[in-house]
Amino acid sequence: MERKHLEWPFFDDRHRALAAELDAWAAVNLHHADGDVDAQCRALVGQLGRAGWLRHAVAGTGHGGAAEVIDTRSICLLRETLAWHHGLADFAFAMQGLGSGAISLHGTPAQRDRYLPRVARGEAIAAFALSEPQAGSDVAAMACAARDDGDAYVLDGEKTWISNGGIADFYVLFARTGEGAGSRGISAFIVDAGTQGFEIAERIEVIAPHPLARLRLAGCRVPKSQRLGEPGQGFKIAMQTLDIFRTSVAAAALGFARRALHEGLQRASSRTMFGQRLADFQLAQAKLAQMATTVDSAALLTYRAAWQRDQGANVTREAAMAKMAATEGAQQVIDAAVQLFGGEGVRSGRIVESLYREIRALRIYEGATEVQQLIIARELLKESRQ
Repeated sequence: MERKHLEWPFFDDRHRALAAELDAWAAVNLHHADGDVDAQCRALVGQLGRAGWLRHAVAGTGHGGAAEVIDTRSICLLRETLAWHHGLADFAFAMQGLGSGAISLHGTPAQRDRYLPRVARGEAIAAFALSEPQAGSDVAAMACAARDDGDAYVLDGEKTWISNGGIADFYVLFARTGEGAGSRGISAFIVDAGTQGFEIAERIEVIAPHPLARLRLAGCRVPKSQRLGEPGQGFKIAMQTLDIFRTSVAAAALGFARRALHEGLQRASSRTMFGQRLADFQLAQAKLAQMATTVDSAALLTYRAAWQRDQGANVTREAAMAKMAATEGAQQVIDAAVQLFGGEGVRSGRIVESLYREIRALRIYEGATEVQQLIIARELLKESRQ
């Protein structure tokens, strides 16, 4: 995998060593396989946990984490590298972090002790349950409700597009508790799989197979000890969790784009047509030049946002720019790679064909491109009024 960007001043030597170590490990241990996606995900979580990579997705050395605070640059480098090698491995890693991130940030000592070490070891699979049929990007439209009932909350409603749905051991789930209107009346809960009243209503099939599901809660009784943070803080908790990992979505897209550029270069250098290599044609050279420029542009935005966040800065605008540029750019780079392959590019089983399916969802989840545009514009306008 290309690592010239690791020479940039965004990184410390520990980041360079981490990326090189994972790259070497992934080349030996990650293999694409057909068959049951659920089983593959469970196996990948176990592999990543045993090898120590999941420690970087958890905060607190006393709870199995690699550091007291999650390092955004490390998360991004790990996701970029995993995405280059194996899209499902990147998914497995990312969901362990996103699914447990709220516990890292706001969990009580007992909650952290119970969940985080198992997440870090790959012994418990985590999930983040925010979206609903009528409340995706518009979180304030959430309808799933939690009613205070003595020593517990009773949850009713649905969640959908939930990654790891159906295989997770626990779900960090958000429901309306009514402390205020809109986003001010939402709280966060940890719901264990198997809790009475909680069920997998539907498994969702998508173009790049991942475990996804619609969840149904009907009279689901959750002890108050399973609430995360204070009542009404759920929206804040959700946004803080997403803030850690949004930049890493850009990094995953970057990994996919780098792999597509690599495959495109290999194809252009080896494919012979009309008595010369494909790479000798100026049109092919122009395509490769644009792909490389797009990759580097996305990398600069991604690691600027990651570095700034690790310095303690608010990166709402920078993370949105990184996610938008990296995911949209990766779609263009991968499409160009498919074009360089010609008919072979759409053949099932080809790496570029797999990348073509993998990248599409990244332009939607954790805030679609259009939402990122709104965020960027809002931040710009806010600054202009100061």
